[in-house]
Amino acid sequence: MSAKPYLHLCKKLEPGTAHLPEWPEGARLVEFTPQLAEASHRLLRSAYSQGGGEVPEYPSWLNALLNDPEYDPALVFPVLDSSGRVIAFAQCWTSGFVKNLAVDASRRRQGLGEALLQHILNVFTRRGSQRLCLKVEADNPSGAERLYRRLGFDDFREG
Repeated sequence: MSAKPYLHLCKKLEPGTAHLPEWPEGARLVEFTPQLAEASHRLLRSAYSQGGGEVPEYPSWLNALLNDPEYDPALVFPVLDSSGRVIAFAQCWTSGFVKNLAVDASRRRQGLGEALLQHILNVFTRRGSQRLCLKVEADNPSGAERLYRRLGFDDFREG
């Protein structure tokens, strides 16, 4: 099985450029807790099942998340709907990299991914990061690349 081609995109971060996220009605960002881990994993598996990436089985995923040297629970972002269901999720590394960002298929095209990514940009800007990067499969069917480029992410170039 050959690896799919990825795009490596980055955005330069500058102090004073924060934009307040516009969360869709009923969506609320909450602190990541162990109680949300399994539901967050299910969302990732579901979101990536049609393309865009792969997510290991829950025990392996959780172990990798919690034991990664770049893990910081403050950089894991679950978003719940009014019933408490995880409808969006992002996991970032301390180096300024978005490891995973997923939105429930039934909630796409409502501004949820944009609000979540805008929040992440603000967090890393406040932390003093110079840039935020991510990878996206070149043929990701979700429209993720369009979102990233609209928010100012560009092809990564060394130097």
